[in-house]
Amino acid sequence: MEEIWRLADAFGPAKVIHVQAPALGLRAVLVVDNVACGPAIGGLRMAPDVSTGECLRLARAMTLKNAAAGLPHGGAKSVLVGDPRMPRPAKEALVRALAQALRHEHDYLFGPDMGTDETCMGWVHDEIGRAVGRPAVLGGIPLDELGATGWGLAQAAEVAAPACGVTLSGARVAIQGFGVVGRHAARFLAQRGAVLVAASDSTGALIDAGGLDVEALIRLKESGAPLHDHPQGERLDREAVIDAACDIWIPAARPDVLREDNASRLRARLVLQGANIPFTDQAERALAARGVLVIPDFIANAGGVICAAMEHAGASRSAAFETIAEKIRANTEAVLAAVRRDASLPRTAALAIATARVTEAMGHRRFGLF
Repeated sequence: MEEIWRLADAFGPAKVIHVQAPALGLRAVLVVDNVACGPAIGGLRMAPDVSTGECLRLARAMTLKNAAAGLPHGGAKSVLVGDPRMPRPAKEALVRALAQALRHEHDYLFGPDMGTDETCMGWVHDEIGRAVGRPAVLGGIPLDELGATGWGLAQAAEVAAPACGVTLSGARVAIQGFGVVGRHAARFLAQRGAVLVAASDSTGALIDAGGLDVEALIRLKESGAPLHDHPQGERLDREAVIDAACDIWIPAARPDVLREDNASRLRARLVLQGANIPFTDQAERALAARGVLVIPDFIANAGGVICAAMEHAGASRSAAFETIAEKIRANTEAVLAAVRRDASLPRTAALAIATARVTEAMGHRRFGLF
């Protein structure tokens, strides 16, 4: 409870709900951070070590992300304690039970996140009819299958690369976390001529200065095999991806992977934050002092939630991807312009954009509530 009060401010959180059903092994948290702009969209994250503190920070990131993108939605996040690789029947039982437990929380729209996917959203939709990122057969736009977040990261890359002297064609890319977001980002950047020189998953890292075969790695991961099963590249500990010499580095895994103690190891000119809250504030400041351009999470990786919002509004796939490109390119340009004008950190500029929109929306709410 003390952690909740410590992180609370004028923007939220509006609601924190803990869900427990010991007989089912269900432990989960929902944080609805701010709904001034509309009902909150936020993914359901599943991992053995998720916590209330992580959920609070992720929910705030969603408030900022949705506001920065100009979406009619607030921010929220839910976390479910458990191994996402557990047998499907057990996972389905937990996800369905959580959906039922939160069936009356109409300010929250479930979406996929780390450890959950379109199938999970199909279960939620079946239980309570309130999920985005559903399978196409259920009228959804399967944003993970299509790579909406990775598509958005490629748009941010096209805008930001010239600002730090990087040409995408031939640019060396390292991706920390070769899951759904990471592998789609690799694919879209490879289509623009970039070269994947390093990638990691939970089992380790692969590094090859001559370039890794992106499509072969994607097929490997989709088969359920670890990266270390790939015959190409040097096999190293997963932390070695931080040391890879590259032009563009993309964190696409867990929070706080880059901190004050390891930020000096990063050798890149541009960072596109594919994961939410992947760096500590100290790490971002240290990188800025070295001239590394970091495009913040809630600007660079908003493609997934933009796609989810478009699905909720009844839009087509093509319209969703056009909107992702339009919004992320515009916001990346706005952040870069503010950095040049004010000599500010990219996150400071991005926060100013997002918080101004949330503040304005709160002005239209009764008593200015969130």
